[in-house]
Amino acid sequence: MDKNQLSYLIFIIALIVSFLLDLFVFSKKDKEVSIKSATYQYLFWVTISLAYCGFLWAEFSSKTALEFLSAYFMEMSLSIDNIFVFVMIFASLQINVKNVGRVLMIGVVLAILFRIIFIAIGIVLVQKFHFILYFFGAFLIFTGVKMFFQNQEEENDVRDGKLYKFIRRYLRYTDAEPHGKYIINKNGKSFFTKLALAILIIGVTDIVFALDSIPAVFAITTDNLIVFSSNIFAVLGLRALFFILQKAADKFDFLQQGIAIVLILVGAKMFLELINIHIPVWASLLSIVVCIGGSIVYSLYHNRIHTKLDHHDEGH
Repeated sequence: MDKNQLSYLIFIIALIVSFLLDLFVFSKKDKEVSIKSATYQYLFWVTISLAYCGFLWAEFSSKTALEFLSAYFMEMSLSIDNIFVFVMIFASLQINVKNVGRVLMIGVVLAILFRIIFIAIGIVLVQKFHFILYFFGAFLIFTGVKMFFQNQEEENDVRDGKLYKFIRRYLRYTDAEPHGKYIINKNGKSFFTKLALAILIIGVTDIVFALDSIPAVFAITTDNLIVFSSNIFAVLGLRALFFILQKAADKFDFLQQGIAIVLILVGAKMFLELINIHIPVWASLLSIVVCIGGSIVYSLYHNRIHTKLDHHDEGH
């Protein structure tokens, strides 16, 4: 067994064990997940990911490990934006907090399946048509510029969206309290509940998000193993990260701009390679950490200043 095969084997074993732990240990039915529990879970996922990174460093090289780390942080950063959309979905559909964990677990499984499918398609396209990387780069720059100037103040209600209306129109649906069920029977007929609706909307939403995250990881590396493993490991921690950040959705006002800058930078990196300017992996990793970390710190600082000004105005 060569190094590549061994790496895939360890990745698959880690994935199966992690999934079983999430299914039977972390994701308890009809139980609200506390921030403390979610933090421990997230630290577990990060530890597993860093351990795999260490394995790649030992078996291959520091460059391979840094590529994994850069792609992992990239996907994790984009996931934060996904989480705030999930918060909006659960709030709009008024999902009971006790059911959120299970719905998210199914959402994570769907996310993993979609990632595997889209990454496989991406790998085939890149291998056959290498120039498609530059289309990915252009798409990332366009998406980043659009995201940077997008109005964050707009209140989005899932029930006003076309997807929600489409599902309501073509699927038999009930607003009745689901009591943890995805399908219930009424008068001899089966109806989808809002839990099933939430899963469908999260699934479609993740397909949209994958259109950003998959091209972004190809900007960092085209190594098949790194592309697959970094994405999947990052997605595994998504559910725990949701419970940590759900109450902080309105605290990171400038995170969107930080993510947008990262997308623009990784898109530009693809075009720089056309003129033989190669950005080191460590520089890509550093830019991701600085942009995301900087936007979070500035958001917290901005919120703190506004809070002080509000208290000052109330005092007068």
